[in-house]
Amino acid sequence: MAVPARTCGASRPGPAQTACPWPGCGPSPGARRPASGPRPLWLLLSPLLLLPLLAAPGASAYSFPQHTMQHWARRLEQEVDGVMRIFGGVQQLREIYKDNRNLFEVQENEPQKLVEKVAGDIESLLDRKVQALKRLADAAENFQKAHRWQDNIKEEDIVYYDAKADAELDDPESEDVERGFKASTLRLDFIEDPNFKNKVNYSYTAVQIPTDIYKGSTVILNELNWTEALENVFMENRRQDPTLLWQVFGSATGVTRYYPATPWRAPKKIDLYDVRRRPWYIQGASSPKDMVIIVDVSGSVSGLTLKLMKTSVCEMLDTLSDDDYVNVASFNEKAQPVSCFTHLVQANVRNKKVFKEAVQGMVAKGTTGYKAGFEYAFDQLQNSNITRANCNKMIMMFTDGGEDRVQDVFEKYNWPNRTVRVFTFSVGQHNYDVTPLQWMACANKGYYFEIPSIGAIRINTQEYLDVLGRPMVLAGKEAKQVQWTNVYEDALGLGLVVTGTLPVFNLTQDGPGEKKNQLILGVMGIDVALNDIKRLTPNYTLGANGYVFAIDLNGYVLLHPNLKPQTTNFREPVTLDFLDAELEDENKEEIRRSMIDGNKGHKQIRTLVKSLDERYIDEVTRNYTWVPIRSTNYSLGLVLPPYSTFYLQANLSDQILQVKLPISKLKDFEFLLPSSFESEGHVFIAPREYCKDLNASDNNTEFLKNFIELMEKVTPDSKQCNNFLLHNLILDTGITQQLVERVWRDQDLNTYSLLAVFAATDGGITRVFPNKAAEDWTENPEPFNASFYRRSLDNHGYVFKPPHQDALLRPLELENDTVGILVSTAVELSLGRRTLRPAVVGVKLDLEAWAEKFKVLASNRTHQDQPQQQCGPNSHCEMDCEVNNEDLLCVLIDDGGFLVLSNQNHQWDQVGRFFSEVDANLMLALYNNSFYTRKESYDYQAACAPQPPGNLGAAPRGVFVPTVADFLNLAWWTSAAAWSLFQQLLYGLIYHSWFQADPAEAEGSPETRESSCVMKQTQYYFGSVNASYNAIIDCGNCSRLFHAQRLTNTNLLFVVAEKPLCSQCEAGRLLQKETHCPADGPEQCELVQRPRYRRGPHICFDYNATEDTSDCGRGASFPPSLGVLVSLQLLLLLGLPPRPQPQVLVHASRRL
Repeated sequence: MAVPARTCGASRPGPAQTACPWPGCGPSPGARRPASGPRPLWLLLSPLLLLPLLAAPGASAYSFPQHTMQHWARRLEQEVDGVMRIFGGVQQLREIYKDNRNLFEVQENEPQKLVEKVAGDIESLLDRKVQALKRLADAAENFQKAHRWQDNIKEEDIVYYDAKADAELDDPESEDVERGFKASTLRLDFIEDPNFKNKVNYSYTAVQIPTDIYKGSTVILNELNWTEALENVFMENRRQDPTLLWQVFGSATGVTRYYPATPWRAPKKIDLYDVRRRPWYIQGASSPKDMVIIVDVSGSVSGLTLKLMKTSVCEMLDTLSDDDYVNVASFNEKAQPVSCFTHLVQANVRNKKVFKEAVQGMVAKGTTGYKAGFEYAFDQLQNSNITRANCNKMIMMFTDGGEDRVQDVFEKYNWPNRTVRVFTFSVGQHNYDVTPLQWMACANKGYYFEIPSIGAIRINTQEYLDVLGRPMVLAGKEAKQVQWTNVYEDALGLGLVVTGTLPVFNLTQDGPGEKKNQLILGVMGIDVALNDIKRLTPNYTLGANGYVFAIDLNGYVLLHPNLKPQTTNFREPVTLDFLDAELEDENKEEIRRSMIDGNKGHKQIRTLVKSLDERYIDEVTRNYTWVPIRSTNYSLGLVLPPYSTFYLQANLSDQILQVKLPISKLKDFEFLLPSSFESEGHVFIAPREYCKDLNASDNNTEFLKNFIELMEKVTPDSKQCNNFLLHNLILDTGITQQLVERVWRDQDLNTYSLLAVFAATDGGITRVFPNKAAEDWTENPEPFNASFYRRSLDNHGYVFKPPHQDALLRPLELENDTVGILVSTAVELSLGRRTLRPAVVGVKLDLEAWAEKFKVLASNRTHQDQPQQQCGPNSHCEMDCEVNNEDLLCVLIDDGGFLVLSNQNHQWDQVGRFFSEVDANLMLALYNNSFYTRKESYDYQAACAPQPPGNLGAAPRGVFVPTVADFLNLAWWTSAAAWSLFQQLLYGLIYHSWFQADPAEAEGSPETRESSCVMKQTQYYFGSVNASYNAIIDCGNCSRLFHAQRLTNTNLLFVVAEKPLCSQCEAGRLLQKETHCPADGPEQCELVQRPRYRRGPHICFDYNATEDTSDCGRGASFPPSLGVLVSLQLLLLLGLPPRPQPQVLVHASRRL
């Protein structure tokens, strides 16, 4: 029965299996039957259909009875256990540790003390940044208050470093090439600073001004004049705290002044960076928002006006952060949401993407009905049954104009208190009276804007923030609250950062006795790199599976080992929920809620964890401990497995290191040189920060050489070295070297078909014996980042790990005996009442040799020299996996569902593949009979290859971006000129790239760079059946008997099955490989109906009785003159080539 295709988030049904009706089959005594749901009628009748088969004297059930399968399983178990006991050296390594007990101490991890100490250290780090922020904000307010406005100020009067000047000078099309540097622009020298990952100059600040702002305007020049005084404050801050990174002042005018100076990271296309649209600025400039956007889609709104509206709404959405809530609706005679969201939803990245896609589908028709639109918006804001920001409430209306003032609606919903602000936007070129739109905004404490063309979109969709900032400014010191942002990508290459923000207020008055100024000057920000916070957390004392994490009030992680975004969207914060960073369950939901509420807590839970290679799931025990980080919105958690309660700390004094240690041949670290590997085995050392001056390298051999060279210059007790890491490395090197001497060196690996034996330790040593086996060793040299190491610690017994294979890759190459299967187990060490797991040992099996051995062990021969016994499927004797490999399929599958061994020679090169790719029918039967269960999750940090562009302009759906060829076309030219005297052309040239999919990416083109996407992951793990079990795969006239049994003390499932006799039963294939989810994961429309718990900021500034709302509307900013537009028309008609490249457009616009 074919299985229908499944969409992301849906479950895949499969054909059910019937328990075997023959004598002797079914579950063994004491085995638990798998749970099953209602079965179809035809399936309930299937035993009757099999009666003719039961009557057959040569039924295949008698050919491999259950007791024989169990006997084969025991032989396999004994063989694996014997090899591991002889070669693994688990017991011998325990003895070596105990023999050298005087060389180490056992330390205890006390979770509560640890997490409180780390929280205190992080609090101290952030508090130093807060003090620097306050000094900067106070100084900025005083500088601006003392500044005297100059109406006649000129560019040559102001000298500053223009951060974009170097890039513009390198640009052959730039006007700065023609005239050189402006007299007012400084030329600076820079030095490389690894802390900033950049070249910097500590003697100056740098200034970045958005491309769409004229640098020579009076407003900008005055801004540059008074902010120059901040330079000395920046420097003094750095003197007091040398660890400070970027210090930034983002002005409400768009000017960014930052310290230390560094050249701007200029993108390959137009630079649209505007500090006022950065997440940290938006968060610092206003309190959280509940926003309803209503868009007029009546018949008069058509063509370019509708496209301007769509773009405007998308730009408006980009001014919202995760603390805000929003909904978007369109209206004509009636109002309806543009998306599936029927109420306000959190303005997170995924929800905003849903809105942006839905907005592109709006179609103009019908007549204008402002009343319908506003009533819908007010109803949305009055809905108290949903989670929302509960602070600033506002309605943003985009329209081309109309006569109705809908005063009755405002009287009903908003007056007299006017708790909802109304912002109106007149879009496009039209002749409608805009007085009603201005009146709506002024009567409801809002603002009126005009968007006649593309160029007015960005400025006029962000200036509403100035209005929202009024109550904050009027609140004075009460509003001077430092806020810490979500994680986001630094614009200057620092990587992932969080930013502390503090608003800067205008303290001036219009005159003696006049009202206080209510404008926000800007936002002060100081960056803290995530890596600096991570350095405050314990790394290697927690063991391979212990870690520290931190979350904010939204439940997003600040720290987590799984926070690894493969790509970052420059314009959006990096938001990964704690429940998406780990595998979600009820216990973790409770922990997350408690942390968001700022509580302390501790809880031991059983939970599922995903392996490092994302192929396996383990059910484990974890201890969670958490505390709030005072003076912040963050909460810190510590996760420890029970076996990591204790850890080893080498007790090696410098005196001991100067002589030959009794446990090894240590002398000047020569034991780590390749010359010693032939007899001692190859040693990989984890690339850790053992010493400050140690040069890192991705090549482990090179790293070893660097390490040895440094050790010749310093002693292990040097202050520049981490004694804990270095001494533990030395200890474990000697410990594993003794394992070579006591166990490995005297054994013949070929006798048991082993390619290698190995040991890995918490101290960072991985020793592989013999030396030649290291050539094919592909595991991570850092044990804490090796999947086999971490899984072995979490599992009892022997963990098999076949070579990783992808169905799309070529099969394994079995030549030269290089393909092996890792078998590993943890070394559990008991010292008194303290138990820990400091190491993992294992062997590497020769695949081909063990495939042959597997067939012998699953045969009726008592030893390898006994002749084979022929037994056909219709005879009364028992078949086996060796002789009857044409009739029987015998396989070992691991707990993730990956093939480990098979009696079919043609399947040997498929070892490591998900078994559904080898035998889909049988894997589905194992899943349906509860041998396996699965866990589906979503990777929100994945990177996907770019989709083939359907339009070279990379414009969103429905947005037309005219090319120069279009402009030169007479028909288009006539209609465009009639529309607007080239104003649209002017702004269209300057902001050509606004319509592109991702205008702020600095590197690569949309056709070549990877983009962030959501991948669906499915991992399989052992289900509820843990005993011997038989079942029949029933498929019409064809049936297939199989037997499955778990191998004790391993992660293997032994399966014997009849080979399929016909192909008419085509089961749906279970999928394990990551798949791309076009819908960005689980259906967003369903998720918003059950939003995760969160808390917004503790304070809200949305009202002040002294607010002056008289300034409530104006037209478009920076209207171009008629002469400029006509000149531009002539320039384009006479000067532009017929088929220019997009870059020419950009450069031409810069000259303008």
